[in-house]
Amino acid sequence: MHIVVLSGPEMAAEFQQKFPEGKEDVSFTFLSSLSMQDELCQPTDVIFDFTLHQHPERLTQYAPEQVVFCHAPTVQLAALVNEVELDQPCTLIGFNGLPTLFNRPVLEVSLLRPEHEEKLREVCAALGTEYLLVDDRVGMVTPRIICMIINEACYTLQEQTGSVADIDQGMKLGTNYPKGPFEWAKQLGIRHVYEVLQAVYEDTKEERYKICPLLKTKYLKGEEF
Repeated sequence: MHIVVLSGPEMAAEFQQKFPEGKEDVSFTFLSSLSMQDELCQPTDVIFDFTLHQHPERLTQYAPEQVVFCHAPTVQLAALVNEVELDQPCTLIGFNGLPTLFNRPVLEVSLLRPEHEEKLREVCAALGTEYLLVDDRVGMVTPRIICMIINEACYTLQEQTGSVADIDQGMKLGTNYPKGPFEWAKQLGIRHVYEVLQAVYEDTKEERYKICPLLKTKYLKGEEF
């Protein structure tokens, strides 16, 4: 099995941490330049595409029999395919490729079609990872929950109810979370938190996903907490 990874350097490094080379019958090619895709990607390759959600037109370049994993916390697979009006899309599988949430023992995934689970099982077995199947919806499960917690913590900070350190410590001691919300925000990156919340709010219009003004300001200024 040959796997092509389309990503920036940060997620390429995290991919290599989760799936180190040396597995029998599995080889990897890492690409950062999309212009190289036509030359190096073959229909028999499995693709992990960390930027497909930003370039849905690239779906038209993948063969119907090709297995393509799409970074999906901010997009619904069905909507992605509908946008490019494909009659025969590839075997499309969503995955949670957010920083630090990708390199976990269990790969969080979604399916465009239920019958694609056989291919998912085959690839995950070859890579030696367990997987958790969630519904094909914007935000998946872990990103939606963690980003909502971070957003609520931002409201608490904005109201000066507690400091960053106090809120992190309180959440860890009071709820037994492994990390505080601002520790999570730092690891994920404010940009990713903002983009997940924005996508989920646009999809659901639920007030609990409405972005806190403090978080929005941090995002716009490129600042961390």
